[in-house]
Amino acid sequence: MARALVIKATAGEDGPERCNQAFTVAAAAVASGVPVSLWLTGEASWYGLPGRAEQFELPHASPLSDLLAIVLDGGTVTVCTQCAARRDIGPGDVLPGVRIAGAPTFVEEATADGAQALVY
Repeated sequence: MARALVIKATAGEDGPERCNQAFTVAAAAVASGVPVSLWLTGEASWYGLPGRAEQFELPHASPLSDLLAIVLDGGTVTVCTQCAARRDIGPGDVLPGVRIAGAPTFVEEATADGAQALVY
């Protein structure tokens, strides 16, 4: 089995290329059969809500909504607890399949045997 990949997206509209890179790597890994956990933190937290990924635009990049759908279909997507709280995002606000969890869960995933973590 491939090593698990834990990806933390820390940027949204404030850093569109970094944001898109995180989603692109996550979707490519899922498509390759790699276990993926995509964490949405900071301004990327908004992309865990319905309709938000569809609003993201970056020339010459795959639509964020398509990339998110791939990750939701084959991996895990998490919005950071503190980031969600700062934005008044609750469990009922996020897309189906998106969870809200905190640092202990991130650390558990990132330090699991064979896991590799990337931060964008």
